[in-house]
Amino acid sequence: MRDAQEQAIPALIEADRDVIVAAATAAGKTEAAFFPILTHLLRDAPEIGLVLYICPLKALINDQWGRLNNLCESLEVPVVGWHGDVAANRKHQFLKHSRGVLLITPESLEALFVMRGSAMPGLMGGLRYIVVDELHAFIGSERGKQLQSLLHRVDRIAGHPVPRVGLSATLGDMGLAARFLRPSAEDKVHLIVAQSGGQELKILLKGYTETPPRIESEPNLKNPELEDVVPGSVVEVAAHLYQALRGSNNLVFPNSRRSVEIYADLLRRHCERDSVPNEFWAHHGSLAKDYREEAERALKEGTRPATAICTTTLELGIDIGSVKSICQVGPSPSVASLRQRLGRSGRRKGESAILRGYCIEPILGPKSGVSDNLREGLVQSVAMIRLLVGGWFEPPRVGGIHGSTLVQQILSIIAERGGAHAKELWEALTAQGCPFEGLSREDFFLLLKCMGERHLVIQDSSGLLLHGEIGEKLVNHYEFFAAFSSDEEFRLVCDGKALGSLPVTRPLVPEQRIIFAGRRWRVLEVDGDKKLIVVSPDKGGAPPTFDGSGAMVHDRVRQEMRAVLASSDKVPFLDEGARTLLAEGRSYYQHAGLDANHILERGNEIGLLTWHGDWVNDALALLLARHGLQASNEGLVVNITGSTKKRVLEALRDIAELENIDPVFLLNGANNTLREKWDWALPEAIARRSFASLCLDLAGALKTARGISHSEIER
Repeated sequence: MRDAQEQAIPALIEADRDVIVAAATAAGKTEAAFFPILTHLLRDAPEIGLVLYICPLKALINDQWGRLNNLCESLEVPVVGWHGDVAANRKHQFLKHSRGVLLITPESLEALFVMRGSAMPGLMGGLRYIVVDELHAFIGSERGKQLQSLLHRVDRIAGHPVPRVGLSATLGDMGLAARFLRPSAEDKVHLIVAQSGGQELKILLKGYTETPPRIESEPNLKNPELEDVVPGSVVEVAAHLYQALRGSNNLVFPNSRRSVEIYADLLRRHCERDSVPNEFWAHHGSLAKDYREEAERALKEGTRPATAICTTTLELGIDIGSVKSICQVGPSPSVASLRQRLGRSGRRKGESAILRGYCIEPILGPKSGVSDNLREGLVQSVAMIRLLVGGWFEPPRVGGIHGSTLVQQILSIIAERGGAHAKELWEALTAQGCPFEGLSREDFFLLLKCMGERHLVIQDSSGLLLHGEIGEKLVNHYEFFAAFSSDEEFRLVCDGKALGSLPVTRPLVPEQRIIFAGRRWRVLEVDGDKKLIVVSPDKGGAPPTFDGSGAMVHDRVRQEMRAVLASSDKVPFLDEGARTLLAEGRSYYQHAGLDANHILERGNEIGLLTWHGDWVNDALALLLARHGLQASNEGLVVNITGSTKKRVLEALRDIAELENIDPVFLLNGANNTLREKWDWALPEAIARRSFASLCLDLAGALKTARGISHSEIER
């Protein structure tokens, strides 16, 4: 047996403790959990024993059902998948005799509570274990908070803490993972971290300078093809991918669905021109299920070469077999994500894991900003790869109020119990040791009052809380069971003309600057209800080409980026193009004196380099805006327009003197902070505090302001 499997036997076989198994992709985590779990069931509860196996994706349930069914069939232990595509008769059999292994998503477990609340004690009567697969995918999110609440509710109906087993390939901090799995007793969670097999890793990062589409130099081109209308540098990347990947199985991760479609089409067209069968398939969440499954089958069958150009949809543990290499176009969303993706490569004995990276940087000119001059995209890629090789990746962000999910859980418990008193809800959800214990009693009852005003709940003469008119309608809709919602897109309008739409996850206030379609815009108005942002053209300098792909970057990554820029050491995994780009970024860093200087003046713009992550930079931009400055977070740089270095320093010193920050005041005027599904049902003050607790690092912003103020005084 493998290392993790050996360790898991004594930890799990008696069902007397919580356990986390952290091991690389394809290291046998499922068997590590289920060999001892099934042994326990057969030995101690052969007729009634139940295991709840919670997966983040329906596709993963389908995958694991086949794997577990092969294992359990000869043991006569039933394995039941439970989601919308599973036949009703299979579910009915489980409801009649709830034993074996039930594979389920948090949303389907929520539906069981809501629709079969009175039957849940009987259904869970033989429950011996709860297994949570891909644990890292839940931590820190609304869906994760929903899962914590559901696990707490399972314990309550079981009458005792049911042993929880977390499985994951990517956990940046085992202590935080333990706290997520068992918030009230994380110190008692047994941790199993598999020893690395010492697999060889091969890395190549290629750098390109952006070139315009062919059609710009030949505007009269007749019947332009796709290769003529996309940037020439994108065509170059696609050509290298085609040359490097043909004849093998691979995964290519661009940073947007649009890029997935462009690269998939370019690669498919290469196959057509060479008169060879297509080997390249698009895979992302907007595609129909049939198209996604076609790509998965092509990868898994192994009868012909297949490469998927995909988003995060193929990042989790859906079984697609081993792939030869992972290709990342632009920086990965995170080091943890890069590690998860790389776990797909080199899984066969004796094979190396292969990572190919591709970065496209803009042509520099007199108006190029700090970000472009520092070659931010390339440097971030280098920093992330160095951190990956060094064994670091982002710890999960835990804590936060998660007010939206609290609203959902209140409505869910009322449905489960056929009504509930306010005191019962407080004791089940927000009292000490409960999933939402960070909320005060006063705020909890204020929330219930607000839900009443919004007709989500009503109270009868006995004090029992029931669903109100709107609450009943929403709870009875199938969309109720999901605690999360995808980022909604805001329409951008200038002088009554629509510019387009984009998902906005950062807080926006009037006079703030944003970048869209390669231009800067000044925000005039934000209408959260209509999902509308009214803007006017901004007279600021050229915006950075690199937009970070919307992912929030961790402090440690930005600090490693600074170390890369400050160093003169060779980076061994760069090609000639990437080496040239890095040399340009390092030269600018030295020339601008950024080893000591945090503030750069460029015309009427001030660039503030904090070398911190986006949670700090977003908070600092809001604080500067509250001091009358037009500030926006643009990744490496907090950009301030129409000001002077002296004025910025004065504002930073004022911020540095603050003892604490009231998020309710700070977010006044930011009308796009209702980002989660049920935020609209929260009192305004709680909604803002909830947003700040999840999306801003206020303490980090204060510390950064003090540090920059102090360093500038010393200079």
